[in-house]
Amino acid sequence: MSKKSERLKKNAARHAEQGAVKRERTKRIDRPIVVRSFAGTPSECDWIALRELVPAATAPLHLKDQPEREVALGTVLPMAVPAMVREDGSVFVAAQTSIPSNDPSRDIAHALLRALAAQPGDLLPIETAPLDGPTLAEILTDEPLEVTVHEDFGFWLTEAEKQSADVKASMERANETVFPTVRLSSVEAAYWCAPGPKAHVRWPVPYAEDSLLDALARLSAAGELTLGEDTKFAGQFRGHGLLVPVWDVPIDAHPDEFEKPIAAMKERIEAALAADEPLNEAQRRARAGIIGRQVSLR
Repeated sequence: MSKKSERLKKNAARHAEQGAVKRERTKRIDRPIVVRSFAGTPSECDWIALRELVPAATAPLHLKDQPEREVALGTVLPMAVPAMVREDGSVFVAAQTSIPSNDPSRDIAHALLRALAAQPGDLLPIETAPLDGPTLAEILTDEPLEVTVHEDFGFWLTEAEKQSADVKASMERANETVFPTVRLSSVEAAYWCAPGPKAHVRWPVPYAEDSLLDALARLSAAGELTLGEDTKFAGQFRGHGLLVPVWDVPIDAHPDEFEKPIAAMKERIEAALAADEPLNEAQRRARAGIIGRQVSLR
């Protein structure tokens, strides 16, 4: 095949893929939005982190009806597919896909069930789950996620040399997006990361939004909303119905240095949540400033 023919073939494939993406987006317009899609799923906060914040990670999944099947969650899969079956028969389902969903728990569960019936080597295309399809909470056991953070996407493959050029190219592109990330162990679902010249601690928390904003405001007004020297509270994301507070931390500090500070922060937040007196003027100003630094992910 000439270089020109090969280029035309690639362009046609790209346009076809873009058309499929547009059609899929159109299908989702009337779909109900589920604010806390991962509510009821064990490790809800880790699910949000793997869906929105962590570049490369995996976690085993345990099925209620097929406990013998080897199934795992991966943040991203080759060519952004929602699920795949490796050549050894193990099933992977993606936390992140190229098309946002109004109900990711149901869509991920649907992709997982489709993958269980697929063949080794299959990469499953995107498909919207039926409105009455099961959620992750309905098909998974109550075991919490055991997250492993990876430096790259090598977990995709069992025999890299046998993979197609498309899969290899997809891995190269995906590996370029990975940045240093460490899951902290002292609290659930807190992650240190260095996506650029700054490092951060990002922590999805399970508390009700309004109550958490009040608690953060109390701590901010008291000067107790940092993780130590040379750190500062940067704001928060809002994702899948929960807030994700973010702290800027020194880039040259080891992630382990924030284990004790984030555990102490959890204690301070819980103490502030228990306060029942109304916010004073300084705390109200702090709350308004915190809301002003909020970014919605989903």
